[in-house]
Amino acid sequence: MRSRTAIWFECKIAYEKVGEDGLQKKVTETYTVDALSFTEAEKRIMEEMSSYISGEFTVKDIKIAPYKEIFFSDDPSADRWYKTKLQFITIDEKTEKEKRSNVNYLVHAATLKGAVNNIEEVMGGTMIDYVIASITESTLMDVFEYGKDVKSEELATNRYV
Repeated sequence: MRSRTAIWFECKIAYEKVGEDGLQKKVTETYTVDALSFTEAEKRIMEEMSSYISGEFTVKDIKIAPYKEIFFSDDPSADRWYKTKLQFITIDEKTEKEKRSNVNYLVHAATLKGAVNNIEEVMGGTMIDYVIASITESTLMDVFEYGKDVKSEELATNRYV
């Protein structure tokens, strides 16, 4: 289990896909990419998707993701992405009242129970008191990290230019 903090963008891609029945059907799928700007996110999603889609596709929407950190699973059966809201619990020293602050994460897992286990694995190593406020399975198809398959030379010359 590993986590990665970055600026994440959710990108919606529309294209024609051949279904199991052999008919072509227009679909829209959502992917997440690591980028520094909307322009870079569009470029990255177009590069990534051109490897997977034969034919034309359109970038329908790009928005900044509501999470800054993603927990990646090492489990080969992990094929789903769960949007998770954790509440960090602190005590106000003056009023001695409990205060909760919400933080969103994206968690990679095979099942809902697996997502909970992954959260506990990552957060268990911290001293922060937290509560899992919500977990919902997302419609994300995949997450593309920057530099995962990029040559280190290209990373050094193009990333921060």
